[in-house]
Amino acid sequence: MAMAPASSILLLSTMIIAFLASGVLSDPDPLQDFCVADLTASPGVNGFPCRNASSVTVEDFIYREMVNPANITAMNRAGAVFGTVLRFPGINTLGLSMARLDLLPEGIIAPHTHPRATEMVYVEEGSVYAAIVTADNRLFAQVLSRGEVMVIPRGLIHWQMNVGRNNAKIIAALNSQLAGTQFVGRSMFGSSPQVPDEVLEKTFFIDNTTINQVRSVFA
Repeated sequence: MAMAPASSILLLSTMIIAFLASGVLSDPDPLQDFCVADLTASPGVNGFPCRNASSVTVEDFIYREMVNPANITAMNRAGAVFGTVLRFPGINTLGLSMARLDLLPEGIIAPHTHPRATEMVYVEEGSVYAAIVTADNRLFAQVLSRGEVMVIPRGLIHWQMNVGRNNAKIIAALNSQLAGTQFVGRSMFGSSPQVPDEVLEKTFFIDNTTINQVRSVFA
């Protein structure tokens, strides 16, 4: 049976409340009722400066970009819509953000980390192989079905892959307004300036030809 929209909303609300009630927000606690970000200014330690409160409207507290599917990349057959402070100024200083992940069959959100946030992923549609690798190289992995949730501790390498026959959809909540996303492959083979060939050869046990082939993917 399809999950009722009200049930989905309740579960997402519970995920966010759990972050707030945990008392372990990644970002500093807010000092006022709200601080809608002034994105024309540079961010500080506690986020962006506040816009003048008299200019704030209800629209500043609403984010609609996650209504539509993400743009799917040809390389990974997956894509994401991020609800960070850079797109949703109303969450400035509140210590949370959200994302929508869409994956075609065999699509993957490639291995990556969020250096500033713990994450919770909720599978709204499809079957998703979700995995975490810890600092001592233990793999925790499971195929998640609709309605199931997985928590990903801050900074750990993780990924999600669609292992079903239909498209998959994931909603993620993170306890930082700007968690940061660092993809392992892109960081090593797509950095600028480039990581020296010798480092890649000794790290991944590959030759110069393979290095150039992988680099061309991220060019």
